[in-house]
Amino acid sequence: MNDIAIQVCNLSKQFQIGARRVPYHTLRETLSDAARLPLRWVQKMIAGNGNSRAKPDEFWALRNISFEVSRGEVVGIIGRNGAGKSTLLKILSRISDPTSGFAEMYGRTGSLLEVGTGFHPELTGRENIYLNGAILGMTKSEINAKFDEIIAFSEVADFVDTPVKHYSSGMHLRLAFAVAAQLESEILLMDEVLAVGDAAFQRKCLGKMGSVAQQGRTVLFVSHNMAAVRDLCSRAIWIEKGRIAADADVNSVVKQYLDAMADGEFQFVNRELEFSIERVVLKNSAGDIVRQFSPGEDLTVEIAYHAQKVIRGPYVQIVIESANGKCFTASMLLDGARPEVLSGYGTIGCTFRAVPLLPQSYAVKTGIRAQDGRGSILPLQDVAAFDIDAAPESIGLNGAFRGLAYRSTPVLIPYEWKLPDGTVVPVALRTPEEKQPAYAGHYAN
Repeated sequence: MNDIAIQVCNLSKQFQIGARRVPYHTLRETLSDAARLPLRWVQKMIAGNGNSRAKPDEFWALRNISFEVSRGEVVGIIGRNGAGKSTLLKILSRISDPTSGFAEMYGRTGSLLEVGTGFHPELTGRENIYLNGAILGMTKSEINAKFDEIIAFSEVADFVDTPVKHYSSGMHLRLAFAVAAQLESEILLMDEVLAVGDAAFQRKCLGKMGSVAQQGRTVLFVSHNMAAVRDLCSRAIWIEKGRIAADADVNSVVKQYLDAMADGEFQFVNRELEFSIERVVLKNSAGDIVRQFSPGEDLTVEIAYHAQKVIRGPYVQIVIESANGKCFTASMLLDGARPEVLSGYGTIGCTFRAVPLLPQSYAVKTGIRAQDGRGSILPLQDVAAFDIDAAPESIGLNGAFRGLAYRSTPVLIPYEWKLPDGTVVPVALRTPEEKQPAYAGHYAN
C-alpha cells in the first residue's frame, strides 16, 4: 500500500437531470412554510394532483470505476466531453461526493480543475497563494520559500496585491497553474490546463509539467491534447460514457481512442445554447467518406450541426494534429470567412488541398467560438482521426532510413539540397499514383 498514491474502487456518481433546486430559506420562512404545510397538502389532495410532480431523470456520470496509481506515476485521463473525466477529478479533489464506492489519496494533493478554482475573488493574488498553501497543509515558511518562484512563473508581479476578481482569465490561469505546480503537493490533479492561455504560456506549462513528472510526483492529467498526453504520460486511462474503456501504456490507449473516434460518429450537445454537433465525417478528393488518405490528397472535414437557437457570426477552427503536435489549422478568427448565422440543420465544410502529410496517424480537432471570439460554443477537442497510408518509397522517399517517416515531423513541403559538388537535389512529396517522381530522386546540375 505504501507504493500506492491513488486508489479508486467501484466509484460511481449519479446526477439528477431536471431535479428542482432547493432554495435557501431564513428561519422565519422555514417556520412559516411548516405552518402552511398541512393546508397545502389538503389543497393538493382536493385538486387530485398530490403525485403530479415529474420525477427527474437519473444520469450516471461514472459507473464502477476502479484503478490504482503508483507513486511517481504520470497518468493521462482521456475521453470525449461528458465522458466523466472532470467528475472523477472533482471527486478525487473532495469537491464532490461519490454516489457509491470510494477514492483514497495517499499524500498531499493539489489540483487545478478550472480557471480560478480555489481562489477567493476578494483576496489579492498574494493572499490567495498563502490561502492555497495553508489548505495544502504548508507552513508559512514553506510558502515563503516558494513565493518568488510562483510570482516569476505566473508573470503577475505587478498585480500580486490586486484582488483576483480584477484578473483576466489568462492571469487567473497563470497564477492558478503556478500555485498548483510550485507548491509542494505530492499528488497533482490537472484538468485541461492548456485550454486557456497563449501558445507561449502553454509551452511553458508543458515544460513545467515535464519537470514535475521528473521530480517523482504523482500526476493525473486530463486533456484533449493527445500530443501532450503522449509526451508527458507513461500510462493513459480512457473513459467512455462513465466507464473505463482502456487502461494501459499511453501509446496503445491513445491509438485505441483515436481509432474509436475514426470509426464512430462524433456528437456534442451544448444545452445552454441548444446547439448540437450531429456528426463529423472526413471525405477524400472523390467525396467518399473514408479514414485513410494518400499523401498529397485533398482532405475535407464536414461538420453537421443542429442549432435550435440562432447563433450569429460564430468562429470555427479545425486543427490537424499528429503525435508530435499541431500540423496545420484553418481558423475563421484569422481568415474571417465565417457564416452570418447558424440556424436549424446545416453543415460546415473545410477542404485542405493536397495535404503534404507523411504516412502517420492524425487527429482532427474542432472548436466553435461565439461572435466576440471569447465564449466557447464547442470547446476545441478531438472529433475524428485518420491515417495517411503509403509506403515511403512509393511517394519519393528513397533514403536508407526512409522507415523513419513514420516517426518524423509529419509535414513535408518542397525543398532542395545543394551538395558540395554543386549538385542540386529537389525533393517534394508525390502521390503514390504518380508513375514518375515529380522531384524526389531527380538530380539537376
